[in-house]
Formats: sequence, C-alpha cells, structure tokens
Amino acid sequence: MSSEQQPNPRLNEDLLFNEAPGGPPRYSSRSDKPVQYLTVADRDGETIGYVWANDEDDAAGWLVRKAGGDEAFNKGARWARRLHDAKARGIAPTAALAEMIKESDPSKSSHVVPGSLTEAPNVDVVRSLAAAS
Repeated sequence: MSSEQQPNPRLNEDLLFNEAPGGPPRYSSRSDKPVQYLTVADRDGETIGYVWANDEDDAAGWLVRKAGGDEAFNKGARWARRLHDAKARGIAPTAALAEMIKESDPSKSSHVVPGSLTEAPNVDVVRSLAAAS
C-alpha cells in the first residue's frame, strides 16, 4: 500500500469562464475606419492625450500621450469618464466629441485644444501620436 496521496480529480478539470452580461455601456475600442479626434492639453498647453471617435463602429476612446507620464494619465481619467457618461446617455461617439468641445474650459486641469478637431484614416494614426514622445 502506498502512502502517496492521490490528487483530487477535480483539480485536473478544465475551468470554464462564461462572460456575464451587464456592466456599464461602453463604446467599442476598435475601428479600422476613419476617426475624428481631439487634442487635449493641460493648463500649461502641453498635450496630455487624444479623444477619438467613429460613429459607424460606435467606437470611441481616450489615448494618453505616453510622454505625459503619470500626470497625463491621471488627468485623462476625466476624458475617459466623459466618454462612458456619453455612451450611457445614448449619445453617438462624434456627438460626444462635439459636447467636449462645447463644454471645454481652459481653467480646468485639462481642456480640448481649440480648433484641434481632426480626421485620421484610422485610430492607429492617433495611437502613434499618443505613443510619440
């Protein structure tokens, strides 16, 4: 008789993960189509990131400028939250950008750079802007 203990067979079973429905509504984070984007700057005029949108794919997102470091990341939470709020209200992605332009306030810790609404062939172009130092 062996004194070696046999492992519980349940420990060898595959685990199944099923995504549960629910959670807050979110815009898609992917689009291969042309996007509109805004440049966001801090009080000193330094670019901290970009907000982009595409209505056809119901897609939008916030991209922090890597060179902005932790401060840009922290200030960017406001812009990501505004996108989440807009989606929860059922607003189209580019309409959310229009709201951001209209409600931008340079006295806040970050704001939309006036006249920065631009179109790019796809979100990867905006991602490369955010990744640049």
